[in-house]
Amino acid sequence: MVGRGQLLSRPWFVCPSIERHVIYVCIPAHNEGRTIGVLLWKIRNTLGEFSRDYRILVHNDASTDDTQAVLERYQRVLPLTLLGSQDRVGYGRSVEKLLRHVVENASYPKRDCAVILQGDFTENPDDVISLVKMLEGGADIVAGVTDMNGHRMPLGVKIVRSLSRWPLSTIFRGAPVSDPLNGLRAYRVIVLKKALRDGPGDEPLVRTEGWAANVELLSRLVPHARRIAEVPAEVRHDLRQRESRFRPLSTLMALMKLRRRDLWPTSNP
Repeated sequence: MVGRGQLLSRPWFVCPSIERHVIYVCIPAHNEGRTIGVLLWKIRNTLGEFSRDYRILVHNDASTDDTQAVLERYQRVLPLTLLGSQDRVGYGRSVEKLLRHVVENASYPKRDCAVILQGDFTENPDDVISLVKMLEGGADIVAGVTDMNGHRMPLGVKIVRSLSRWPLSTIFRGAPVSDPLNGLRAYRVIVLKKALRDGPGDEPLVRTEGWAANVELLSRLVPHARRIAEVPAEVRHDLRQRESRFRPLSTLMALMKLRRRDLWPTSNP
């Protein structure tokens, strides 16, 4: 953790007259007090070197640790907007609340983008650069792809990923990306705007949790994307500073509920 004087020594703001493409980094957080501050500082350094205007949005999902206090300290020195809920709404609804906020506030939906990043440091903020570059190259959705042969995964994660290729083959068959379970993605804001416009009114776009929420959200957005791409994304479960919330059985059950849905359209516009 850096000291406050050091934080204030390098201002974050960008002159409005030169504001261009905006990256909205969206972070759902629940009891991430041990890592959220370091993550925010890492994002600041990474995107500062990338020379793009950016905003950080964090949804504090009824945290009971010092997450809120850490966020408020960083809000003074970073382009950080805090959302939150007093009652726990879960990962899927947290992500949707963040994306809805982006749609409501983005000035240039065809240029601006939203990136989903976990608050527990399992995903590398450096990968945001690769996602955004692919968007700037013409993609509307860019998905991270986890290397199953990369850094050692927890046994439960590896089992679910392996099993999902067989009984849940309908989730992968026809999917526009090779890893629809991965939550690290970048979305052009116009795609989000169209999906919400054509969505189920005031009803949530995402009703499931965890990996199933990642699949469900992607299926909602695919019909509105002209081009979808993917990039390798590192996942480091060993960097998490709290007990894992991943539950293999409940994750499999949630994914099983999606297998009867017509998730992927036969063709994109």
